[in-house]
Amino acid sequence: MVKVDIVRAVQLQMQIHFGEAELLVNEVLDFMKDALEDGEDVLITGLGRFELREKQPRPGRDPKSKKAYEITERRVVTFHPSKIWRDELNDKA
Repeated sequence: MVKVDIVRAVQLQMQIHFGEAELLVNEVLDFMKDALEDGEDVLITGLGRFELREKQPRPGRDPKSKKAYEITERRVVTFHPSKIWRDELNDKA
């Protein structure tokens, strides 16, 4: 599934024009990105929690040349599914 599939599903569910659905989806995603960039967690009940983590620099090694280098410090987004959703997924398996 890609973003256009989500937009199309919103369009069909809400019976609105594609452009309006695209605007709604983009606004929600922009809000989530802005909140994460500001260091806030994004919690969607029944789905899960998105959070921003700071990863410290660490040593790395190129597996082909065996040359050592340092992996730089960076920020990453992690997702933790809610217990409700995990249980639903496991019930369907």
